[in-house]
Amino acid sequence: MAEIIQKDGTWVFDGDALRLTPGRDRNVGLFRRTLGELVVPLGALAGVSFEQGRRSGRLRLRLRDGADPLLHATGGRLAESEDPYQLAVESDRYGVAEYFVDEVRGALLLDRVPADPVDAYLLPGPAVPLSVSAGDGTASFDGERVRLEWNWKTEDAKSAAGARTLAVADLVGVEWRPSAGLENGYLRFSVRNAPTKAPPKYDPNSVELWGFKKDPLMALVAAAVQARLPHPAAEPDVGPEQPEPARELTAATEDGHDALLRRLRELGELHRDGVLTDEEFAMAKQAVLKRI
Repeated sequence: MAEIIQKDGTWVFDGDALRLTPGRDRNVGLFRRTLGELVVPLGALAGVSFEQGRRSGRLRLRLRDGADPLLHATGGRLAESEDPYQLAVESDRYGVAEYFVDEVRGALLLDRVPADPVDAYLLPGPAVPLSVSAGDGTASFDGERVRLEWNWKTEDAKSAAGARTLAVADLVGVEWRPSAGLENGYLRFSVRNAPTKAPPKYDPNSVELWGFKKDPLMALVAAAVQARLPHPAAEPDVGPEQPEPARELTAATEDGHDALLRRLRELGELHRDGVLTDEEFAMAKQAVLKRI
């Protein structure tokens, strides 16, 4: 068994799996602390490395593509401080880190673990149930259903319809993006037969994120849902070809939905500018929402 204990966390390798436990130091990110301990089977690893620095070094694990729903959901967008597969190592423990790397690499060679992609998740994803509040809403997931609830900062066009409940069976994808520069981030759920081009601010199946401390926690929801969706490497179930009239109807429905969302935005702007009274705005908005 190989073990390395640092302020940043503790990594233990028993020959079959690695147990990664985040530390309690104040520099450990909120995301890692909330995610908690991870158990990574040896078969999910593609490699391990150790990088030395003058004052500190860093252990890094590289997982096989497709092995972890968390990595698929975050797409490499997690900040380095939030990455659960990195461990900061103090200079007086460099020898321990190098021994740890040698033990893991030796086991990979001995078990002939390939580094190529996998077609099934080898890690279970974050534990459920879980609930995260950030940006303009709260996303909760119990393993079967996603519930989206809105707060006072949510755009009226999105919050007017109330909370949303989405069954995993109705989802075809989930995407998390952190805010970057002046561009807001989001947690977006793609619903079967209901595509949309609406920005997250107006999309009732999205939570808009503004770059605050809890934004990365939405990635936990994304990963937990991703773990229960078909693996991206699995053969897609395309079903019977849609007749031409049906495809035209679907396109028309999408265009109509986008037009109604634009109309809601226009009504909101007219109301804010004082062109519409409160009563006129309420009546007009209700009429549009009924059509949606």
